[in-house]
Amino acid sequence: MSLLSKIKGSIAFLCYLFNTIFWTIPILAFSIVKLIPIGICQKICSYILDNCATAWISVNTIVESIFHPMRIHVTGDQSFSEQEWYMVIANHQSWVDILILQRVFNRKIPFLKFFLKQELIFVPVLGLAWWALDFPFMRRYSTSQLRKNPKLKGKDIEITRKACEKFKTKPVSIMNFVEGTRFTEAKHDKQGSPFQHLLKPKAGGMAFALSAMGEHINKLVNVTIYYPDTVPTYWHYICGGLSEVRVDIKITDIPQRMRGDYLKDREFKIEFQEQLNQIWLEKDLQLQNFASQAKQED
Repeated sequence: MSLLSKIKGSIAFLCYLFNTIFWTIPILAFSIVKLIPIGICQKICSYILDNCATAWISVNTIVESIFHPMRIHVTGDQSFSEQEWYMVIANHQSWVDILILQRVFNRKIPFLKFFLKQELIFVPVLGLAWWALDFPFMRRYSTSQLRKNPKLKGKDIEITRKACEKFKTKPVSIMNFVEGTRFTEAKHDKQGSPFQHLLKPKAGGMAFALSAMGEHINKLVNVTIYYPDTVPTYWHYICGGLSEVRVDIKITDIPQRMRGDYLKDREFKIEFQEQLNQIWLEKDLQLQNFASQAKQED
């Protein structure tokens, strides 16, 4: 990496930081006002908060175009509406995935609300902004924790349900990286994943989000992200090391068979996982096709 790239990356980082701080201030201010239990006041604040977040992403896109421009090749479905409720799922390889998704969908669908690990609320500045924007924070309990305290069983699911219920009143896009973590070869091997380019998908968070939202959310947006050269780190990305990325989008109606009681209905739980596995099988094939195309172009 050249010295010039590092300088550009440092300037870009400062721009992103100042932009984040600038928009976090009104976001936090209006999130406090939103706590006032007056319906019309809360609706107005929600509208303002989402528009602040959209402007935040728009400025980030301008910074990117100036200091580290890249090409995003989008294929597949592109018929969107800001008045629709969406469940968005994608493969996960890098923090950069989030930035790619925000750029692709900004001002096309309702502002993306990501499922985040509970620990991320402590990320300086961003954690507070995510909380203010009603991002659903999830806490997963390990098998050992559940053995020590059986009362924790189902708590993570209840948290997910409560987080999603607040999205019933206005259009929203709920983003879920169903693998639960970023893909690495080490994680892939440890899991014994049956997929070549993916980790095993976890159905729980998605199933409970659909259950909590009911019939309000009826569109599934299945996104496949492929980096032709190498999976970038955030630093690599802002220094201009990412020249292009390929994104494939498939939009389908959410079938009735994907709605049910994931916690109590064992048959539904098995069927839901099988449906998600099938989606992941097709995604794995899409990634393999992208890889083959990249080799031919080289």
